Amino acid sequence: MLSGDCSDRICPFDMAWVDTPNVDGVFHRYAECAGKGICDRTSGLCECFDGYEGKACQRTSCPNDCSGHGTCEYIEDIAFGVVFNQYQKHDFSAYPELLNYYDWDLQKTRGCVCDAQYTDVDCSKRMCPHGTDVLDIRPNLLSRDADQVQVIRISEDFDLWRTTNMGNTVLKTDQRIDRNAQTFALTFKSRLNETFTTIPIRFDIKDGDTSSLSDFANDIRLALVGLPNQVIDDCEVSVRYGKPVTTIRVTFTGAGVQGRQNLLAVEAFECSDGCSPKITGLTLETTAKAISQWSSVNETTASVLNSFECGRRGKCDYTTGLCDCFEGYTGENCNEQTTLV
Repeated sequence: MLSGDCSDRICPFDMAWVDTPNVDGVFHRYAECAGKGICDRTSGLCECFDGYEGKACQRTSCPNDCSGHGTCEYIEDIAFGVVFNQYQKHDFSAYPELLNYYDWDLQKTRGCVCDAQYTDVDCSKRMCPHGTDVLDIRPNLLSRDADQVQVIRISEDFDLWRTTNMGNTVLKTDQRIDRNAQTFALTFKSRLNETFTTIPIRFDIKDGDTSSLSDFANDIRLALVGLPNQVIDDCEVSVRYGKPVTTIRVTFTGAGVQGRQNLLAVEAFECSDGCSPKITGLTLETTAKAISQWSSVNETTASVLNSFECGRRGKCDYTTGLCDCFEGYTGENCNEQTTLV
């Protein structure tokens, strides 16, 4: 109580958003309503200023409640993005790369993570298709267009292998896991933040059988181009088999996947009852003896083409998510010319 007759209530305290450092340089000390609200002395409740909420006004609110097209997340839980709302999945196990954030506004500052096809700080705008600018000039017009290449490295469990007296690495005869019966899947995230996962892909590689490599590569390609809505309209896949590391090379060659794409993610954990797609998962090495032996997904060749909203040849209608192409251009992403300038 604050008054002399104990009639005033005290409101909750939390770390102050803004205050003055003391002689020791300490700041962000505890303050009533965190310094972002007014205490109602009759009820003991904080009346928070716009943009703040919580019993002590200790956290920010998200703009427009994310417009019903996203979730309000704390800063430490928001995955890394190159630009706003382009959240990546970098690691092999398909979990988002979280920020190593330990600053004072942990569990205080929040922002919107928008649903697929929505963007802006409050998730109020529909996203439009992306494509390359048909008038963009490449660094070398004599060279073939360089498509983006992503390389997937699958490092199998070393315990499944043994080295013979001749120095060859072969599967152990007593290993209990049939590696060629294992299945996995690939997840692709489009430029509109839509996430698609392939059908199960069987890890089927036979020692000494080169045709099994091409069959395996073809299975991967068919799974990728078979994703809904032709989000990957075409790609090339090759497989190089090493013991115990298998390298999968995916080249995005389709018109719908020009420019930089999000990294593929490998679904390597078992998914059996109650989830989709139903896969056995892969037996992977978890204590690699060298960094080069870790399972990973990396971009090895960047595309010389770009990926712009409406191909930089139209305006996006953010209410419908459709491109309004400039005169002389057409297509869903305005990257087709109808007249020559």
